[in-house]
Amino acid sequence: MRPTAESNEFRRELVGLLPKLRRFAMTLTRNASDADDLVQEACERAITRSHLWNGEGRLESWIYAMTRNLWVDEIRKRKVRTGSGTVDFSEQDDLHIEASADKAVYAKQLHKLIMTMPEGLSSVFLLVNVEGHSYRDAAEILGIPIGTVMSRLSTARIRLAAMISEQTERRT
Repeated sequence: MRPTAESNEFRRELVGLLPKLRRFAMTLTRNASDADDLVQEACERAITRSHLWNGEGRLESWIYAMTRNLWVDEIRKRKVRTGSGTVDFSEQDDLHIEASADKAVYAKQLHKLIMTMPEGLSSVFLLVNVEGHSYRDAAEILGIPIGTVMSRLSTARIRLAAMISEQTERRT
């Protein structure tokens, strides 16, 4: 059985979303291995349920919501099995801000700071400020009211600014 042109297009779009999807998964899981597993599971589910995609809205939002729901289910399973939830993102380097610093290095260090924020804050920050989703899209993806998105985003921005300021002061 050959895949249809529509199915091939769906898969191409899904492959294009993989880097964004992995970044989002990292904000949820706080662990690279768990994030990779979550992305794989989300992609498998998206492909097997591609017939449910109605083409309305953004595929990206549909996949993000699916990923979030899979993670919520995984946390519930872990709590039942082991009594634990997420794994903290423990590898944090100091943020080095220098005029000659490479943008990629700065971005990696900034990402680590974002990952130190609580899941609700980091996910909202990533979706709105990094991925460019609207507040409404972020609210739908995360399953929270739009007012909560605005509140969390404001808190995340303030925390991130404070962390960057603190790291800069340590360097001087």
